[in-house]
Parts: sequence; C-alpha cells; structure tokens
Amino acid sequence: MSHDTDLMTLHLKIWRQKNNKEKGEMVDYTLEKVSPDSSFLEMLDQLNEELVAKGIDPVAFDHDCREGICGMCSLMINGQAHGPEKETTTCQLHMRSFNDGDTVVIEPWRARAFPIHKDLMVDRSAFDKIIEAGGFVSVNTNNAQDANSILVPKENADLAMDAAACIGCAACVASCKNASAMLFVGAKVSQLALLPQGQAEAEQRVLNMVEKMDELGFGNCTNEAECEASCPKGIDISNIARMNREFLKSAVTSKK
Repeated sequence: MSHDTDLMTLHLKIWRQKNNKEKGEMVDYTLEKVSPDSSFLEMLDQLNEELVAKGIDPVAFDHDCREGICGMCSLMINGQAHGPEKETTTCQLHMRSFNDGDTVVIEPWRARAFPIHKDLMVDRSAFDKIIEAGGFVSVNTNNAQDANSILVPKENADLAMDAAACIGCAACVASCKNASAMLFVGAKVSQLALLPQGQAEAEQRVLNMVEKMDELGFGNCTNEAECEASCPKGIDISNIARMNREFLKSAVTSKK
C-alpha cells in the first residue's frame, strides 16, 4: 500500500470523440493522488470516478479480463502501443512506470480498418472477419485421439504454440505506419500451418485470409518490425515470412 508521499499527480491528454461521425480532440485532465501500485486501467477508473462526480461524461475505453490475455485493453500511450513496458498489455502496465508530474498522452488505435466507436474504443471486428475467412480447422469433433497418435516435431509444436500466443489486440496494426495486419494474420496462419490438423485446408486458408485482410483495408508490411517490437506477447516476424511462403505456394498450386 502506497503512502501519501508516494502518490503522483499526472497531466493527462486524452482523445475524446463522441462517435465515428463527429470530430474528436485531445482534452487535458489533471489527476492527483495516483498510486504507483495501481494499474493503468485503474488510473483511468480513478479519473472516470472524478469525472462522473462532476457530471462529466466518463472516458470510454475497452477492457475485459485485466489479466493480459484478451487483447481488449488496446491504447496508444505516449505514442507506444500498450505503453513503455516491453511485452506488457495496457492492463498489466502499472503506474510505477511513470513519474510524478508526467504528461501522459492516451489515444485509440489509428487505422482505417478500426473505426472509432467512442473516445478510446475502436471497432476491431475486422480481425474477426479475417478469422472467419479461414482461421479455423473444419473437422468432426468426435473422441479426441491419443496424443501420441499424431506425431508433431517438437520444433513445430513450439513454433505453433508461440504463434498461438497472439491475443489479437492489434498493437501490430497500430504501430505500423501502413496499418499492416500481417503479423496477426501470419501468426494465425502459422499456428495451423505448422500442425498436421491444419494441412488439409492450408492452401485455401492462407488465400482466403490474405484476401480478406487486403479487402478490409490493411496495409502492406513495412519490414521495419515495429509490429514485433510492440507485440505484448512477443510474436516473431518470422511468422510473416512463413505466411508469405504459404501464400506463394498456394497461389501457384491452387485450383481456385
């Protein structure tokens, strides 16, 4: 528990926008008595309590699990996706990462494919549409086979698990100057392409997912690796290379 002498005063610059039709603007707030032990979202809760008490509309922001596994808490903090800590989601970011008197700029994701709902909330359903296009395996769900009946090289299993760690937060898109979704799509393609269960639909999967990604208005990869640097789960850009290989192979062999 923090002593009063440890409490901070922060100067917040927060993007406020009523809806996707109206123009937004940065609004300044000063928040006092912020505990360094509180999380970033708890700090926003504290601000909203003060705003509601004053009859001011609270700041709208997305959150859910607050455990770093759902990807909902997507914010640009001082120009960095999820803030200054490496491989940390916004909900896991603590105010000890900031200092008394700091100015903290808080914005939503900026991408054509993610229209703003309100304030810091954006519509990330474009990612759901990419998954619907092919990020699944269509199999009959009968009794599960014994684990040792499906042989998977350990290296492939490890790489698939690493790719599956993607939580779809879209920090990769927000960090890329082209708003590319290739790290997200690469992770989802890799997750299944590396395992036997994903082979039957591998060809059509990558074609459909890349086609949907382009259709939704995401940009191309910049090869600057901002996506990897900002990913809270450390997804490696080698997944983009794997997706490109899968795509080229499928484009040549596809009967579509």
